Amino acid sequence: MRHQKDGRKLSRTASHRRALLRNLTTALFEHERIETTLAKAKETRRVAERMITYAKRGDLNSRRLVARVVQDRLIVRKLFDTIAPWYESRPGGYTRILRTRARQGDAGEMAMIELVKTAEQKAAERKRIEEAEKAAEKEAKAKAKKKR
Repeated sequence: MRHQKDGRKLSRTASHRRALLRNLTTALFEHERIETTLAKAKETRRVAERMITYAKRGDLNSRRLVARVVQDRLIVRKLFDTIAPWYESRPGGYTRILRTRARQGDAGEMAMIELVKTAEQKAAERKRIEEAEKAAEKEAKAKAKKKR
């Protein structure tokens, strides 16, 4: 009987499961949205939300605890400097899981896990992307003009 044994085993050994969740969590913080199976997404949410809560504290011990899981220094810095301030006034619920499709091949239930953002954050990100696209377009035109 598995009384009071929370968490899914995901058909893996403990070390493999730990490595999988580390990689998924790191990818989530890097890309801010990933697609995986529903069970993996639900387990990743547990780890990711804990890491964001540590990052909100902002002290050295929290940074070390996060660095145990997120093993890329740049992603740790992004978590503490960029992602954690988004959630300063939010007491929890930093991620959202959206069911997407049944995977072709084994019909595994797939889901997107993403970091929750406010409307202002989404608008600012959209504006930043549009500006970057315009700058790239200008640069491409300038290169084409030089070639002539």
